[in-house]
This record gives sequence, structure tokens and C-alpha cells, in this order.
Amino acid sequence: MEFPFDINQLFSERVSILDQTLIAGRTSSGMPQLQAHIATVIDELGRASAKAQQLPASITSASKLRSQRHQLYLLKDGESNGGHGVAVGFLKVGYKKLFLLDRQGVHIEAEPLCVLDFYIAEGVQRHGYGLELFDFMLQHKNLEPVVMAYDRPSPKFLSFLAKHYCLTPSVPQANNFVVFEGFFLNRPAAQLRKVPLRKPDGEIKPYSLMEREVVLREQLARPWPFAPPHSPQRSVSSRCSHSLSVGSSPSRGLPRTSPAPASGGSRDPSPQSPLIERCRARRSSTLGLVARSSLYSRHMDSRAAGLLDRPLPGLSLSHFHLLMPPRRKASTGRPPMVTWC
Repeated sequence: MEFPFDINQLFSERVSILDQTLIAGRTSSGMPQLQAHIATVIDELGRASAKAQQLPASITSASKLRSQRHQLYLLKDGESNGGHGVAVGFLKVGYKKLFLLDRQGVHIEAEPLCVLDFYIAEGVQRHGYGLELFDFMLQHKNLEPVVMAYDRPSPKFLSFLAKHYCLTPSVPQANNFVVFEGFFLNRPAAQLRKVPLRKPDGEIKPYSLMEREVVLREQLARPWPFAPPHSPQRSVSSRCSHSLSVGSSPSRGLPRTSPAPASGGSRDPSPQSPLIERCRARRSSTLGLVARSSLYSRHMDSRAAGLLDRPLPGLSLSHFHLLMPPRRKASTGRPPMVTWC
């Protein structure tokens, strides 16, 4: 590839090694104009390589070389172009951490030297320039091509490796890198590390049964007036407040009644009369229903709430007339008083 400036002035050696500094020998050190020309050569070779591989964008440029710890081997022909020299091609390599699979499907973690980009100008291909450039890199790195990894090699590159280095067949991988069978055999154990198998995700255990039981009890617990009859809190409270009215508790048993009097007994309203006891129970129950009907709570027991609509057992209202004393004539100007039992 020809350029309007002198290639020999930029690259003094036949094969120059470039890194992040973009300095090729002592001639370009400290000379910004020469470094700008070197960046132009790298950019043009990178675009030509991307076009030859049918890539949407170039993977080799001067800016990427500055930001990455890669090395670029550039080959020139100093006698061409009237003695100004031409750029024949380049080879870019770098170390990458990879997770690979061997023939048995075992995951291997390694960080080999990888061939990232390789390009020889179309007009000078099949002249031995590619083999010369690749051998120079192997000698400089003191490596064998079988222990290297190759990033998305083209069919031409794969045939090149098979022809000159007998690298075939390759071990299939889950990524874009290609390695060959000798990669896992010719490397020391220190450079290969088996990735430990991931532990299967166990069942997520909830909190203990005791904690769940306590939480359930707390959710079901209700204040004393609305606690179920079998709860300890309700049983203790019922013993202590037996003399309270029905309005203080939604669940109440039937009132105690004294034994029935003998037949033909008097209807005198004595404290032991069953009629008086039933009357008192009827009155207190009516007051309790009024209190319960105006009471609102989200802890209302369904059984207790059902009592609001259920008629209480007892005598009808006609029995109340039997207990009413005869009206007395008012000797004063006060209205007559009605006494209810």
C-alpha cells in the first residue's frame, strides 16, 4: 500500500513493532509529524483489513492501539515505490482472558496470546509476505502457533495455518475464538485453570416453622372483646367479668335461671322468681344488642355478629304486662310513673 510520504523515514526496520506509544524506532520519537504519519498508515491498513473481511467497522486503528495493550507488527517493502517504500501488511496480537472448552467439554480458563487481526495487501498476496511476518512474530514471542488463540479467523487464514503449521482440526468453542487440539496439551498446568462448577441453586428456605406459627398467631389474634371463646385471654376475662352486662362481650351464654317453682306457686315478684330473672335477662340482652349494633371493629367475630339478627330465646313482650303494678292516682301534679322490671 503506497502513501504520499516516505515509508522508510517512518519505519527503519523491515518489520517494525508498534505499541501504545506509536513509536517505530528512534527516528519517530519526539516528532509529532512522523507519529501522525504512522497513525495514518495504521488507519488505512485497518480499513483495508475490515473491507477484505467484510466487517462493518475496522477493528484496528491508531486510537484503539493507544487505548489497548496490544502489539502491531508492520511489514514494509523499502525498495518499492521509487525507493519510498510501501506498507505490505500488519499482524496485531494481544493477551486476552478466555473461557474455553476442551474435547471433553470441561471449562478451562486461560489467557493466551491471541491473533486479533492479520492482513496482507491484495496486490502482494501469495508472495510469502504473510509467512515472513507470522514467523517473525513467533520468534519474537518465542511461541508455537498451536498454543495461540485466533479471533474470528477468515477462511484464508485458516487455510494458511493448516498449510504452513498443520493446525487442524479446531476445537469448537462458544465464542469467536478458535483453538486447536494441541492448545490444551502443550501448555503448562500453571497457564490452564479449570473453572469450578457452579453450585446449583438450592431451594430458598423460608423462616422456621416456629416463626411462621408465631406470625400466624399474631395475625389471628384479636382484642379481648372479640377474641374467640376458646382463647386463654377470653376465658380469663370471662371469669373476671362475669357480672358485666352482655354489651361488654359479643358472645355470651344463656343466663342462669333458678329452678321452676312448684305448680300453683305465687306470682309475687320475689328475687327468686324465674319470671323476674327472665325479665332481667331480656332487658339486659336488649341493651346489649343496642350497644353491639352501634359498635364497629374489624375484629368482630362472625359468630358474634350473627347474634345481632338472631332472636334471643325468652318470653314475649306480653309477659311484661304481668309485672306492671297498677297505676296509682296522682295525688300531686306529677305525671304517673311506670315501673319496668
